[in-house]
Amino acid sequence: MAGGLQVERRSIDPVPDGERHGHPRSLFTLWFAGNMQITAAVTGALTVLVGLHPLWALVAVVLGNGIGAVPMALHAAQGPKLGIPQMIQSRAQFGVYGAVLPLILVVLMYLGYFASGNVLGGQALAEITGLPVDLSILLYAGLSALIAMVGYRLIHRFGWLTSLVSVVVFVYLTIRLLTTHDLGPVLANAHLDLPAFLLALSLTASWQLTFGPYVADTSRYLPATTSIRATFWWTYGGTAIGATWAMSFGALAYAVAGSAFKGHEVAYVVGLGGQGLVLPLLMAVALGKFTVNVLNIYGGYMTVATTMTAFTRKVMLSPRTRIVYIGLFGVLGGVAAVLGRGDFLSNFVLFLHFLLYFLTPWSAINLIDFYLLRKENYDLADMYDPNGRYGRWCGPALVAYFFGIVVQIPFSNAEGVFTGFLVPLLGGADIAWLFGLIVPGLVYWAAMRNRIDHVQAATLTS
Repeated sequence: MAGGLQVERRSIDPVPDGERHGHPRSLFTLWFAGNMQITAAVTGALTVLVGLHPLWALVAVVLGNGIGAVPMALHAAQGPKLGIPQMIQSRAQFGVYGAVLPLILVVLMYLGYFASGNVLGGQALAEITGLPVDLSILLYAGLSALIAMVGYRLIHRFGWLTSLVSVVVFVYLTIRLLTTHDLGPVLANAHLDLPAFLLALSLTASWQLTFGPYVADTSRYLPATTSIRATFWWTYGGTAIGATWAMSFGALAYAVAGSAFKGHEVAYVVGLGGQGLVLPLLMAVALGKFTVNVLNIYGGYMTVATTMTAFTRKVMLSPRTRIVYIGLFGVLGGVAAVLGRGDFLSNFVLFLHFLLYFLTPWSAINLIDFYLLRKENYDLADMYDPNGRYGRWCGPALVAYFFGIVVQIPFSNAEGVFTGFLVPLLGGADIAWLFGLIVPGLVYWAAMRNRIDHVQAATLTS
């Protein structure tokens, strides 16, 4: 069995049974660590920033993560069954060339999350080292790329370590927040603003939904005999508990601190611990952010590779090519972080909106295909061959995907950028993501169920 520091050999190619290893409980620590960090706390703060009462913000955090983590964990269960990266599997729905469209959007997602992680992690690193913030952001991006270059085993081991650190740190910070502030007045007179509640719900659900394109990347080395139920629940538990805790902390922190938190997220969180613990807490913030930052660059390079190899027909990449992909993605994400760090919270909320509108239709189509239509049965070789059974393009999938985007437009409320014509009738509420999940899934199922049944029946009789 390869050591944790050995550079991963696999990229977008299927993982053979002889290289499968591990237990799905490792997914709990990985996704707990990936959520129990400063960016999740910032997302929790957004639920109050949009005008929602803090008590109802906590309700939105619990519901949003509880709902959004369901499709996220269902994607995770695909990893052990197929042994391939998540976005390669999209070729079975969209065609080898057709999958490039959602792939490009997923690349933008990875880049945005990686850049936002570099902003917050770089702030902590700058406080620790005394280096300029911009230089610290670039160094943080480089360290994240280095871990991603080593690969899967080290990422899982790192997730275990950061889970332990995150629990200790957030327990302490939560106690400090609750004992140094009087939360009674903050939580009193809880008036429900339904539009603000629905907007907060969409923000927290989007946090989980946007893990969909790469969650199977972290489970694909598990043995093929791993049950869907085990993979689902270990992933669901880690991601839902970690995110709910961190976001609840962020919502309460913003409720009591307001402008002292906005724009100074790292400094405020560290300041809760008192002067004697500034350095250890800064190191914990930087370390805690590292796990998901590494996951973003790790998934980013595989998505870029999946996009490029659709046309080159390569099934695997050399270790050297893999390192070059990761290095280039790291540089791009670091530069984007430096250029975009000015108004972080405002930029981040718009980014979450953008992702939600474009990725929920992909998620719905992918899950309907895997669980209801093909029922986990795929030909892996054909996913790398434009002339195979999945073809170059799948018209019904692309139509369902575009329709899933269009149907959201009347209900979309990206404040300051775009407001759908039905939003005022709903009091400003944003419920577009619900249509983005339900409608394209139904359209794809209706268009493909007879076609897929016919193809699979012909395969069984041949």
